[in-house]
Amino acid sequence: MRLPVTLSIYFGRAFALAVLAMLFALTALVSLFDFLELLRESASRPQAGLGIVCEIEVLRLPWSMMQILPFAVLLGGIFAFWRLARSSELVVVRAAGISAWQFLAVPVLMAALLGALGTGGVSPVSALMFGRAEILDNAYLKPGGGPLSLNGGELWVRQTDTGMVPDGVAVLHAQDVVLHGKSLEADKVTVLRLDAQSALLARIEAAHATLDAGDWTLSDANVLAPDNAPRHAATLEFPTDLTVRRVQESFASPDALSFWALPGFIRLLKQSGFSATQHELAFQALAALPLLCATMALVAAGFSMRPSRRGGAMNMLVSGVSCGFALFMISEVANQFGTSGAVPVVLAAWAPAVAGLFLALALLLHLEDG
Repeated sequence: MRLPVTLSIYFGRAFALAVLAMLFALTALVSLFDFLELLRESASRPQAGLGIVCEIEVLRLPWSMMQILPFAVLLGGIFAFWRLARSSELVVVRAAGISAWQFLAVPVLMAALLGALGTGGVSPVSALMFGRAEILDNAYLKPGGGPLSLNGGELWVRQTDTGMVPDGVAVLHAQDVVLHGKSLEADKVTVLRLDAQSALLARIEAAHATLDAGDWTLSDANVLAPDNAPRHAATLEFPTDLTVRRVQESFASPDALSFWALPGFIRLLKQSGFSATQHELAFQALAALPLLCATMALVAAGFSMRPSRRGGAMNMLVSGVSCGFALFMISEVANQFGTSGAVPVVLAAWAPAVAGLFLALALLLHLEDG
C-alpha cells in the first residue's frame, strides 16, 4: 500500500518541527555554557569587554548548530516518534497496512536533506563566522597567541623551485615567525634547494626574512653550494607561491574553511608541504553528515516506536539516547585515529555513520512485524 501524500506531509512536518525545536534548544543551551566560559576567560583580560564576548559567541552560533545537528535529529526524532506512538497514531497507520519502512521514508529523507543543507549551505556561513571568531579570540582573549604559537613559532614549507632546475624543490625552515598585518617576518631562516632527485643544489642561511607579495626577502644571507665558494648577500629575493593568508589558514582550525573550499585548500597544503590530515578529515566528516543525520533518524525510530501498551517505553527511549551518545564517542575515537594516521581518513569519517545505519536497520527489522 502506498503512503498517502497527506499522511507523508503529516509525518514529515511532525518530525521536522521536533528536530528544529530540539536544534534551537540545544544550541541555546550549549551557547549559554560557552558564553559563561568566555566570560570567565575575559575576567583577566581588560581589553575584552562584554561586547567582544557577545560578538565571539554570536559568530560561533552557526558552528555550534553544525556540531549539534546529528543529536538534534536523534532527540527530536525520538520525541516525534514517541509522541506518535503514545497517541496510537502509529498503531492505526500500521493497522491500515502501511509498514514502518513506508512512513519512515519521509522523515529519513528530511533528515538527510537537513544534513545536506548543513554541509552545502550552512557550512560556508559557519566557516566564515567561525574564522572571524577565532581572530577575535586570538586578539582579545589570547594575546600573544594565534595559530602559529601552537607550532612554537616555527614554519616548515616545501614548494616548487624552478630557479635552478625545471623540476626543483625548495624546503624552507624559519624560526620566531611573527605575523605583522599583511606581512610575515621570521629569524634564522634556512632554505634547501633540491633537484628532482632530492640532490642538494644550494643551502641558504639568512638571519632574517620577510614574506610579502609572493617573495621571501632574505637579509644577511649566506649561500652555500657544492663545489662553489660561500657567497654573502645583504639582501636576497627568493620567489614563492606561499602567501601570508595561506600560512594563517594552514595553522588555523579546519572549521574555518567551508565544505566547498576544503578540496582546493587541501591540494595547496600538500603542494606547500603542510599536513592536510585534519582538513581531509573535516571534509569527509561534512560529506558524511547527510548519512549521519539519516542514520540518527532511523535510530530514533527504532528506539521510540514501541507502543506504550507493550511497556518498556522509557527503557527504549533511554537506550536510544545512550546509543546516540555511543555513536558520538565512536566518532570521536575514530577522528583521533584518523588524525594520527592509524586508520585511513575516509574510514575514520564514514565508519560511525555506516555502523549506526546497520544498527538501526537491524533494530527496525527486529521490531517490524511485516
